[in-house]
Amino acid sequence: MSELTHFDHNGQAHMVDIANKPASQRRAIATGLIRMQPTTLTLIRDGGHKKGDVLAIARIAAIMAAKKTADLIPLCHPISLTRIAVEFELVEASSSVAITVTAECHGQTGVEMEALTATNIGLLTIYDMCKAVDKDMVIEGVHLQEKRGGKSGHWPVDSAKQP
Repeated sequence: MSELTHFDHNGQAHMVDIANKPASQRRAIATGLIRMQPTTLTLIRDGGHKKGDVLAIARIAAIMAAKKTADLIPLCHPISLTRIAVEFELVEASSSVAITVTAECHGQTGVEMEALTATNIGLLTIYDMCKAVDKDMVIEGVHLQEKRGGKSGHWPVDSAKQP
C-alpha cells in the first residue's frame, strides 16, 4: 500500500503539491443509488411530484456540487472542470434510482472527488425532494467506478470489489 499523501513527514495534514505534475486529460466515473417505495418511484417517473421534476433538479444539484467540491473537502484542489455528465436510471425491479456521474478535466490532479461529491449530492437531492412522501429511502453503493489519466493511468472496475 502506498503512503497517504495528505500528511507531511511530521504527520501534519497538508494539501499535496501538484506544481510539478504534468497536466493530462482526466476522467472519473462514480455511481450510486437510492432505494424507495414503488409509489415514490412512480411519482418521479411520471413527473407527479408537487415540487417539480425531481431528476432535473437532482441533475443541476449534482453539477453544482462537482463545481464546489474544493469548498467542501478541505484538502481537495480547486480544478477547472471541462465536463460533468449526470445520468439517471429508474430501476423498477429494485424500486430505485441509479445515478452515474462522469467528471472530466485537463489538469494536474484527478476528478474522483468531484464525481463522488456530485453522485452523493444528486442522491441527497432526490432524498430531500421526496422525504415528505417516503421516509424509508436508503442511499447506498456510492463508489468510484473508473478513473483515467495521471500517473496511475486507467483504474478499471473490479466487479469483485463492488458493493
